[in-house]
Amino acid sequence: MSELRLILFDVDGTLVDSQGDIIASMTRAFEAEGLDAPTREAILGIVGLSLEVAMPKLAPGLDTPAHDRMVEAYKAAYMELRAAQGSQKSSPFYPYARDVLDQLAGIDHYLLGVATGKSRRGLDALLAGHGMTEMFLTQQVSDHHPSKPHPSMVLTALAETGVAPENAVIIGDTSFDMQMARAAGVRALGVGWGYHRPEDLDPHADAVIHDFRDLPAAIDRVWESER
Repeated sequence: MSELRLILFDVDGTLVDSQGDIIASMTRAFEAEGLDAPTREAILGIVGLSLEVAMPKLAPGLDTPAHDRMVEAYKAAYMELRAAQGSQKSSPFYPYARDVLDQLAGIDHYLLGVATGKSRRGLDALLAGHGMTEMFLTQQVSDHHPSKPHPSMVLTALAETGVAPENAVIIGDTSFDMQMARAAGVRALGVGWGYHRPEDLDPHADAVIHDFRDLPAAIDRVWESER
């Protein structure tokens, strides 16, 4: 019998493309404080961090109460946009993502999970909107952990599933995901279609792929290289 393997996915920028709502929501959060919004590149550069960590990075000159108001304004705007469009339009899957997820979920010794900067409420809404509530055995969200790249999400997922670090891999689009994997002692696969430049992932990733259909073979290579 094969050993259990854990495949942990980041969400935004890895499984789904939610950049439209992310940028619009951040713009509204800044406008609520009478500020010009950061550039698209700056906003996407903090995706993956918890909002409480991301907001001071984008607006370093403000005090904590202002950052707290902006976090709440962002959340309210994001919920409004998602409710208006539905998850499948506001956060569509990247090409072939759902097919590959179904393929991986059909392998008996693979366990799927997520480790995301989303809140519990945000992740629940996304998964329900895509009909994926039961897809992921372990679901780690920002409500219960320090922000990435702290390894808490990964370590908790390993504990919940009973999988050893050498049998786990993180799939993500940001340097925060790759650094989190390294800190937790698990392997890291970067994806080149997300919000950080592929070259920023290379120093921390075991490999970077550019087509979702290449993921199963890349996962196999990562684990074969350990033996």
